[in-house]
Amino acid sequence: MKTKDLIQHIATSTSMPKTRVEDMLEATVAILQKELLNGKIVQLPQIGTLEMKRRNARVIVHPKTQIRTEVPEKMQLNFKPNQAAKDMFKQISKED
Repeated sequence: MKTKDLIQHIATSTSMPKTRVEDMLEATVAILQKELLNGKIVQLPQIGTLEMKRRNARVIVHPKTQIRTEVPEKMQLNFKPNQAAKDMFKQISKED
């Protein structure tokens, strides 16, 4: 789903103008980004948890050439689904 599709769905289900929905979505994303960059954990109801985690520097080895390369330390966005999301995924996989 693209952003414009999400905006359309929200506008249709809430009877709000698309421009207002778009402004609210942009504000929500800005708040989420700010909280994640400040080291906070963001819980999304019925979906899961977003958290920034530090990945340590490490050395990787190319399997064919055996060339060693150092990968620097970095921050990474991690997502952990909550139980409601896990249950939903289980139901979907059982239906297939």
